[in-house]
Amino acid sequence: MGSRKNTTRPPRAAGDRSGLWLYGAHAVLAALANPNREITRLVVTSEAAKRHVGELRRAAETIEGVRLASMLPSGAVHQGIAALAKPLADLHIEDCKPDTARCVVLVLDQVTDPRNVGAILRSAAAFGAKAVVVPAHHSPPESGALAKAASGALEKVPFIRVPNLARGLEQLADQGYWRVALTADGPTTLNASKHTGHVALVLGGEGAGLRRLTAERCDTNERLPTKNGASLNVSVAASIALYEFARQ
Repeated sequence: MGSRKNTTRPPRAAGDRSGLWLYGAHAVLAALANPNREITRLVVTSEAAKRHVGELRRAAETIEGVRLASMLPSGAVHQGIAALAKPLADLHIEDCKPDTARCVVLVLDQVTDPRNVGAILRSAAAFGAKAVVVPAHHSPPESGALAKAASGALEKVPFIRVPNLARGLEQLADQGYWRVALTADGPTTLNASKHTGHVALVLGGEGAGLRRLTAERCDTNERLPTKNGASLNVSVAASIALYEFARQ
């Protein structure tokens, strides 16, 4: 992961400084394994304690499943384990600087559903993306729902908030990234472009797509080779695009 720096950062959403509940086996165990994550409380059911013996890495409170569920948002699928954690330290766009022969960064323009953002983080981890960049506003905060959807990837992939996405794209270009807007009507398909250098893949939010100012900061406009006018969920599109870069 990128280095954690004490420079000026975009403001977090109000009320998240005291901590957040992470829940679900993958999310919690990944948080426990992350040296950059401060855990202040760990609670498990007796069944989960037996199931994850050797993985908990610290002492845990054993409580009944009903009580655990009452501590979490309604409907949270906790799998018998949850952790109260401090938010991760903020990251900077400089943490995207390429450090390998080829880096891919995902840039999300107002993708607001935490499940979509979590799924994109999960794909980013699976395909080795350098980071996921989002605007400080109009994107979901770090939360238990996002971490659950990310299935541990929130602890592994730098999740970077920038105050101005257009400016962030300019900074990525300065770092050597070719900025590719992924849209439904791009004149060229992603697989035909054969990108070889560092790529910042830019995806628009659910429904509205890319904003004009964001699109204008991209070097090229491309699409996936879908048929019959089919449209894809943004997290699915991100996963397919990441696979294409990995395949190339």
